[in-house]
Order: sequence, then C-alpha cells, then structure tokens
Amino acid sequence: MTAPTTVRTVDYHTAGEPFRIVAQDLPPVPGDTVAERCATAIGPGGSGTAPRPGPLDQVRRLMVQEPRGHAGMYGGFVVPPDDDGAHFGVLFWHKDGYSTACGHGTMALGAWAVDSGRVAAPDDGDVQVRIDVPSGRVAATVHRAQGRTSGVTFRNVPARVGARKVPVATTLGVAEVDIAHAGACYASVRARDLGLEVTRAALPALVTAGREIRAALATHPATWHPDGPLLSGVYGVILHDELPDTPFGPHQRNVTVFADGQVDRSPCGSGTSARLALLAEDGRLGAGEDLLHESVTGTVFTGRILAGGVTEVTGTAYRTGEHLFTADPYDALGAGFLL
Repeated sequence: MTAPTTVRTVDYHTAGEPFRIVAQDLPPVPGDTVAERCATAIGPGGSGTAPRPGPLDQVRRLMVQEPRGHAGMYGGFVVPPDDDGAHFGVLFWHKDGYSTACGHGTMALGAWAVDSGRVAAPDDGDVQVRIDVPSGRVAATVHRAQGRTSGVTFRNVPARVGARKVPVATTLGVAEVDIAHAGACYASVRARDLGLEVTRAALPALVTAGREIRAALATHPATWHPDGPLLSGVYGVILHDELPDTPFGPHQRNVTVFADGQVDRSPCGSGTSARLALLAEDGRLGAGEDLLHESVTGTVFTGRILAGGVTEVTGTAYRTGEHLFTADPYDALGAGFLL
C-alpha cells in the first residue's frame, strides 16, 4: 500500500511546543495494542530514532520535514485504543522517528478531543480524556470555563528513578547524571555542572551536551525497562537550572534535548514527570507541593506527584491551524528534507 497523497491535520501548541494531529486517511497500522502498532510503525530491525521505511513513515516524514514541517515539529497519528476504556490511541512522532510518551502531546490531544466535540465536555468544569499511548494508558483532564478550554492536566504512567549520580564524560567535563523513567527514559543533569545556563544563547552548547550524554548512556543498564526495548534507552536529556523556590515548592528551568538533538520548546510533559520523581526521592517535593517548571522559551508547567509514583502536569494547549497537505507525485523533493 502506498502513502496517501493528501493529509489533513489539526495543529496545536502546548506551552510553545508544536503538535500536529493526523486522525484520518492513514495507512493501516497492524497490531492489537498501541504498543504493537508503534512496533509496526518502527518496523523490524528499526528503532525509535531510525524507523524502517514504509507507507506510514512516509506520512511522518511528509509532516515533519520541510517544506511542510521543520526539524522541531512533533505530532501524532490517532489510532484505535487498546480497549473501550480509552477514547482513542496515539502514535507519537518527531523528526527522527517515534516516541513512547509525550506529555505535551497528550495535553494537546485532550484539548483537541474536547474542542472538536469528539469527547463531550461541559461549558464549565472538567472532563477526562483517556488515551492509550505506547507506554500505557494516560489521561488528559481538560479544564473548561465559559465554554472554552482553559487548561489541561496530564496524568502520566507511574514514574520511577533508575539511577543517581552516574558519571558521564562530555567535551565540557564530567557530569553527574540522574536517570528516571516516566513513560520514556530521561537523563537529568544540572547545566551549571557543565559550565552552562539554560538560556537561548546557550542552546547550541546545550544541544551538543545533550547529544553527548544520550550517546554515552546508550548501553547503561539503568536506561533499560523491564517491559522491553520499546521503552528502553535514553529518549531525552534534561539540562536544568535551580531557581529560587516559590511558596508552593521547587522552581526550575530546563531544556530537554530529545531524539537526535531536537529541542523541546515546552518544559516537556513526560520529562517534568521524570523531574518530579527525582525531586520526590530527594525529599524536595512532598504532598500538596508543586514544581514550577519553566522552559527555555519562558513557558511554564506546574507538576505534582501523587501516590505510587503517579504524576500530574498542568499547562495550556491552543489550536494553531487546520491543514490539507498534498504530495505531488511529480515533486522531486518527495517527502521533503531537514536542515
């Protein structure tokens, strides 16, 4: 089967990070669960950042590459859920391939499901949108006020700490890295340990450090997940700064460098879950306290940890457009390119 020549999308941004939703006209994706469909999308012998070619991946590349997308684009294919306990499922994708978790995408999908009428919601109050993702079932509680979506709270799968103070050599020196799993595996490091600050001006150096740390931890046992290779390996590296605490808890600024050098414009939803697990283990975040988590662009999520390692992250998501993309068979650029 060939890839479609037209693709309809609805685009959102969550705290500045794009999310492109493709909910129709997709090639079939075999599998009984979303995790199985993700493995199908990646293909035999492929990986999350190096999927095998195929009709579905042709659509991903069409959506994420220039001239229709860009290297910072992110999105998801809406697929059937694992069972009728969820409203729908999603396969998350980015410029390099597929991911098992995406908090900002879950928030965007919750807003889209309510804004589009796919999930009924009150004019005032909350409604929960349940979504099956490759790492499990997550939920987006959509907050409504005066007939509009005013915010979204993402409830993730349980987060856990994998390892602490793992020494990693980089070109900027040796950093002590903390590893946590929160639907995907994240490595956290204080930016100052590498002589850096989380600023826009420092982004090239931050990205370089993130890529080096991810590569150095490729075979570290703490990055592997008991459920298998799909959930294993470092997905993102979180470089963070400590800021003065608020009256409600810790305050940090971060940049998450994920996949092969992609930068999250938001504070990173599932990455925030990973930070919450580490802060809770450190005794810095207790019941009733929130992490105020800033991004490199200045946008904010608030996060809290519940019983059993479950985390909640709250932010905003707004629709930015609706698109009908076309792929002309005579276009020599094909699915496009990345710079």
